[in-house]
This record gives sequence, structure tokens and C-alpha cells, in this order.
Amino acid sequence: MNAAPRLIISDIDGTFITSAGRVTDRLRTVIVRAVESGAHFGLATGRPHRWLIPVLEQLPIAPVCVCANGAVVYDPASDRVLHAYELTPAAMAEVVEVAERVLAGVPHGYGVERVGSSALDPEEECFIITPEYNRDAWDSQFGVTDTQTLISQPAAKLLVRCSSMTSAQMFELIAPEVDPELAHVTYSMDEGLIEVSCPGVDKAAGARYLAERYGVTAADAIAFGDMPNDLELLRWAGRGVAMANAAPMLHDAADHVTATNDEYGVAQVLERWF
Repeated sequence: MNAAPRLIISDIDGTFITSAGRVTDRLRTVIVRAVESGAHFGLATGRPHRWLIPVLEQLPIAPVCVCANGAVVYDPASDRVLHAYELTPAAMAEVVEVAERVLAGVPHGYGVERVGSSALDPEEECFIITPEYNRDAWDSQFGVTDTQTLISQPAAKLLVRCSSMTSAQMFELIAPEVDPELAHVTYSMDEGLIEVSCPGVDKAAGARYLAERYGVTAADAIAFGDMPNDLELLRWAGRGVAMANAAPMLHDAADHVTATNDEYGVAQVLERWF
């Protein structure tokens, strides 16, 4: 890509914000310059839209955001969900059956991310977990219930947590056993958490929605990421950029590797054009 990108999409954690959770002045400045020049900008994250406020408060613009690994597209300017893909109870039941089998004898729990409608929806109504998901579940701000009730309603994401394993270890056990036509399995942190969404739903699916919305093509897009849940996004974009702190599989898939999120990695690349 020699011409300036017409669509900029960035992951948030480990990519767009620093390890301290800050959007640097340098990055904020180049994003504003890009938007003022006519480029479109969006964020793509595993976070639910309710967890975007601390990041959006640091920006002078309100970008449309791909949330929950592509399952939800959210417009913060209107506080409105524009599009959502939800797992059915039947699909979640099959994934739970797989997890119960491959994690037999290993303590683990489940959580779901319900779509809701607003970033201000009560947390306990939208993020619901089983007691095994978190030792302090009953003292948390999340809703708590049993597994069968948990998966009885559609959800944007199903989460499987096992604190005694890494996410990569869990992924190696669970992902091969889940039919890709049933659900998409990934992870965005290596702390024993697997994220499950609708088949074919990933950050690239959300990026395609944004591209269609803005009338641009994948070739016009640049994307930044650091974890396995960014893999499809980086492959989709005309130029996929992995952070220096990214998982090795992203370095292999990316067109370019930039500096870390604490070393202005995203800004360094965008300053080439803006």
C-alpha cells in the first residue's frame, strides 16, 4: 500500500492503548489528522461496547467500533448497536459439551456476553457467569447463574475460563473439537480464557461491515493488532500490521511489524501518510 489508507482499523488492548491504558498524544494527533484528511477510523476489540468508555473518553472523535470480536458493531455517537451476530442456545450447548469433555477433571467455568442496546446497560444483565468462572463471582458486579440458565438465551460471546491453564493450552484442546460451521473459537489474552462467537464472525467480519458502510475495499484498509483474535483482521486488510509485542502467529501473518504499543507503534506507521 503506497497510497494513504482510506480505512484505519485498530485493536485496542496491546495495540492502540499503552500498557497503562492510555491513548498517547502522538497517536491521538495522527488519528485526528487522518480523519481530517478524509480517512475513516474504527476500533476493533474483543471488549463489549460497555467497556469502551475509558478509551473513547480519550479521543476527540467517536469512531464506530467493532466489539466482542466482530459480533457487535456499535456507534458511540448515537449509543446504538448497529449490527449484531448472536450464538444460539443450541450452539452454545454443543460448545459447552465439548469443553466439559476436554476439560474433564480440571476446574473451569463459563460466561456469556449478551448484546444489550446501550453502553450504559447494567453489567449484571449483560455479562453473566457461572460461579466457577470467578472465585469471587458472588461479590462481583456480574450476573451469576448456573450453566444451563447461562446458555438458555442468545449471546454475542460464550467464554470458557480455566485459571490453571493458558489460553493457548485451552485453545489447543477446544478449538479442534468445535466444528467451524458451529462456532468460531479464539482468544485475546493468555490468562486461561477462550472466546466463542458465531461461525464466520470475527474482527474481519466487523471490518467488512465498516468497509461497506464507508464505501471502501479491503485493499484500501490498514489494520493493527497483537493477539490471535486479530489474525483474520490483519489478513483481511490490504495492509496488516502486527505490533512488536504481538503473538508470533501475527508476526507470521502480517505485512509489516511495527514497534510495541508502548513505543508509539500505531502512530509510527500512520505518520507515513498523515
